Amino acid sequence: MMFNPPHPGGVLKRRYFDQLQISVSEFAEMLDMARPSVSNVLNEKAGISPTMAVKLAKVFETSPELWLNMQTAYDLAKAKKRVNLTNVRTAVIPVIAS
Repeated sequence: MMFNPPHPGGVLKRRYFDQLQISVSEFAEMLDMARPSVSNVLNEKAGISPTMAVKLAKVFETSPELWLNMQTAYDLAKAKKRVNLTNVRTAVIPVIAS
């Protein structure tokens, strides 16, 4: 069974942003970011960048790693489903006696 992590923007929206009860524009101001960038993440159209992760960590008193780990898990799960490995060969590394 394949793990299907949620988009980190959806987690951000449901677990954090919605609790603030403010507009996307106000949230973008809190983050010192452009409104379209924040909106794209909240609407799962863009991922969380390292810069945004650092800012989210400050706003919500979390760690940047929390946000980047969510993004990495999401991206990796998508890649595992999408990438065709049919023509990828395994490397054979010779064992060197010491």
